[in-house]
Amino acid sequence: MYLVYILQSNKSKKYYVGHTKDLNVRIERHNKGLVRSTKSSIPWKVVYVEEYSSRIEAYKRELQIKKYKGGEAFKRLFES
Repeated sequence: MYLVYILQSNKSKKYYVGHTKDLNVRIERHNKGLVRSTKSSIPWKVVYVEEYSSRIEAYKRELQIKKYKGGEAFKRLFES
């Protein structure tokens, strides 16, 4: 099982979209500063998660979410 996740920075309020097989390990890496793109906005919290059976499905969904990041479709993810 693969997960698509959205993080929000407590510091900057920015969002980060990614996918992983182990969410706990991935969040730990983000919050320890081991991920270059999120290092400057630690700490991060999980605000949204979706499950997929394959890595390819998860990656495609990650790209789809990134395309409408910040728009109305992105905001609707949090309304449900």
